[in-house]
Amino acid sequence: MKLIRIHPADNVAVALEDLAQGEALTVDGQEVTAAQAIQRGHKIALAPISAGAPVMKYGCAIGLAKENIAPGQWVHVHNAGTGLSEGGEYTYCHKTYDLPQVAPRTFRGFRRPDGRAGIRNELWIIPTVGCVNNIAQQLVRENQHLVTGSVEGLYTFPHPFGCSQMGDDHAQTRKLLAALVRHPNAGGVLVLGLGCENLTMDQFKEELGEWDSERVKFLVCQEAKDEIAAGSTLLGQLAEYAASFQREDIPASELVVGMKCGGSDGLSGITANPTVGRFSDRLIALGGSTVLTEVPEMFGAESILFERCADEAVFRKAVKMIEDFKGYFTSHGQVVYENPSPGNKAGGITTLEDKSCGCVQKGGCAQIADVLGYGEAVTKKGLNLLSGPGNDLVSATALTAAGAHLILFTTGRGTPFGAPAPTVKISTNTALFEKKRSWIDFNAGTVAQGESLDSAGDRLLDYVLAVASGERTNAERRGAREISIFKDGVVL
Repeated sequence: MKLIRIHPADNVAVALEDLAQGEALTVDGQEVTAAQAIQRGHKIALAPISAGAPVMKYGCAIGLAKENIAPGQWVHVHNAGTGLSEGGEYTYCHKTYDLPQVAPRTFRGFRRPDGRAGIRNELWIIPTVGCVNNIAQQLVRENQHLVTGSVEGLYTFPHPFGCSQMGDDHAQTRKLLAALVRHPNAGGVLVLGLGCENLTMDQFKEELGEWDSERVKFLVCQEAKDEIAAGSTLLGQLAEYAASFQREDIPASELVVGMKCGGSDGLSGITANPTVGRFSDRLIALGGSTVLTEVPEMFGAESILFERCADEAVFRKAVKMIEDFKGYFTSHGQVVYENPSPGNKAGGITTLEDKSCGCVQKGGCAQIADVLGYGEAVTKKGLNLLSGPGNDLVSATALTAAGAHLILFTTGRGTPFGAPAPTVKISTNTALFEKKRSWIDFNAGTVAQGESLDSAGDRLLDYVLAVASGERTNAERRGAREISIFKDGVVL
């Protein structure tokens, strides 16, 4: 099979392999001849599309033809463009879909005293200000001897903020870092400050709220004669506490899994993203939770999500999330409908609608239980939407802060980064999986080779439970752990 027509209403098909000019093809019993060479992941017209008429993919309009397009022609940015604008009116039209039946599953995780579960038992150093990044990194280097027994790692997450920020940016930095301190994958946390920054330690403690003094320690470097010695002593205490935790069987219903994509291609919405959607439905059927973010990559596909909001209150929160993000774009003089990156376009994605319709496939067909603001944590079981940008590091950090134990990251072109939470890279095509074995953890390209989405979803559930039980991802093996904090305003 060289072509796939995703929905019966589509007037384009997607190439599963490179097509040669003049090659005769058949899809769904229809014959078409490639008018020119067309790369894998790109679209070919199956029927005449008049100038101004919608280009249909996923059963949705993903843009408008810029000129008349004949059957067999390559359909891309040269002859098709977006149909989006800044406006939009939304109506709640509730729909429900059946979830699969899944036998109860467990993973081997760490039970915390507050009742939550973690899938890693690590020591984290959280800098409250970028000025102490180098001290945090030195503490990590000099205290690796603490990583022993059930203590699985010692990491810090440098960032440039925590000072010279005002208003919402200052609040977002404070909120995001406090959320990381609370993350259950950390068995012990050292909060590291400088002493003169505007994110003071007292202010940070107020943001954090109640904390376990055995699990969380604080150090202000300007107050210590030798901050390395003082930090090492505190880390030793944290390691002793973290070592008291051992893996045990925990129901899969307690897992929270983040979902995002990056470096997408024309197969993302056909193989990897719907595979993640099948996984999401299975985990939710088990009583677990998933989190979908990247709001700008929902533009043009909002209705696919809105119709599954559990009630009108959730629908209103979802609409506000979309409208607020559009306002963020327009307040900076940017249009809302130009998003696909050069890599996306090279991979076959033509418009933001094209990208968005593929992106939301990760959400499966479950009901949307809640909509979260940036820095907010999951409190309701099921599928959650999270306010955040498309940027890989920023959104993956936000997913971690929301409480995601691990993150599923689909990609058609590959990327090596990792979030603080274990980050599973899922390839849309087998060629990428074979080329980047040190980056890619799971191959969904098999769907383009005939594997059913249900089978791929089952495989992914098995793999996620293995990672939750301690199997390390490629990013973890390479020590790829990074954060990026959302910023909008001025820097003093």
